[in-house]
Amino acid sequence: MNMVYNFSAGPAMIPIDVLDQAQKELKNWNQLGSSIMEISHRSEEFIQVALEAEKDLRDLLKIPDSFKVLFCQGGARGQFSAVPMNLLNHSFSKTADYINTGYWSNCALIEAKKYCIPSSIHIKKTTNEIISLLPISQWNINKNSAYIHYCPNETIEGLSIYEEPSFDNKIIIGDFSSFILSRSININNYDLIYAGAQKNIGPAGITIIIIRDKLIKCSSNISPSILDYQKISQHNSMFNTPPTFAWYLSGLVFKWLKKQGGLKKIQILNTKKSNLLYQKIDDSEFYINRIDKKNRSQMNVVFHLINPKLNNIFLKEAHDLGLTSLKGHCIIGGMRASLYNAMPLEGVKSLVRFMSYFENRYG
Repeated sequence: MNMVYNFSAGPAMIPIDVLDQAQKELKNWNQLGSSIMEISHRSEEFIQVALEAEKDLRDLLKIPDSFKVLFCQGGARGQFSAVPMNLLNHSFSKTADYINTGYWSNCALIEAKKYCIPSSIHIKKTTNEIISLLPISQWNINKNSAYIHYCPNETIEGLSIYEEPSFDNKIIIGDFSSFILSRSININNYDLIYAGAQKNIGPAGITIIIIRDKLIKCSSNISPSILDYQKISQHNSMFNTPPTFAWYLSGLVFKWLKKQGGLKKIQILNTKKSNLLYQKIDDSEFYINRIDKKNRSQMNVVFHLINPKLNNIFLKEAHDLGLTSLKGHCIIGGMRASLYNAMPLEGVKSLVRFMSYFENRYG
């Protein structure tokens, strides 16, 4: 079978080495004569998988002991509700600041309205058709807000915030679903990070939460048990039957990342991949990206053809060559190439070669 490079925004590519190992172990995992999907989550064997996954994630992100790591269900959307329900019950304030940069941060804000009074802080601006985001120093934070919620990478718009927040006496919450493990971050700059798995972690079905101990102790007694951080922590992420296969496969991805040299090395590769594609766009009058360079996403490169009538032809010919899932989100249109960790450099080179060919033929 010819190599297919899947540029989907999620569920996204999983490293081929990880898939090969999972395939090899699928019917007889750990010489038990059963699949990892068939054994009890409370067995000694699976508990060891869970412990190793947490340790490897802690090693990769340098997570201090003052943070808990929870493996949950419900996706990032579940955390849109869980965050305000868990954190606001004992707070001095029923207001929270939501940094509004795009579709996903706005979705979190809309959900938060069910539980509190969120303040929508818009930081996106357009100058001469170029979209940029205000630096953190210019965010208009409310004095009495209980926490600040933001999304460092908007997958649909292709916008990123690379600065790390630092506010005195403020709880910082981050939706890192498409950003986590793509680069090194300082965990101590945050109080709670959550991430759906289906970008850089593993298959859809599991959600990772990294949370300071002190916030777990403040959990609300009105939260559904399945979303209660304190209860999840007390049961070691096994209050209910967890998505065992997704947990196992995520653990394999963590080990794969460590073999690549960790997050500093993967960040260098991600920068190289995105620079290559953005350079092709910038050097062309056939393709357009209207995002300020300092806010361009390395994970989700959004671009348009100067002639939108060619969109369907572009997508079909790309697909025929094994370059799949390049169609942009319906809100934005155009094209979107997601370059998560599992996308190899050769995949980006293949896309750039195709873009050059397509421009020469139709430009």
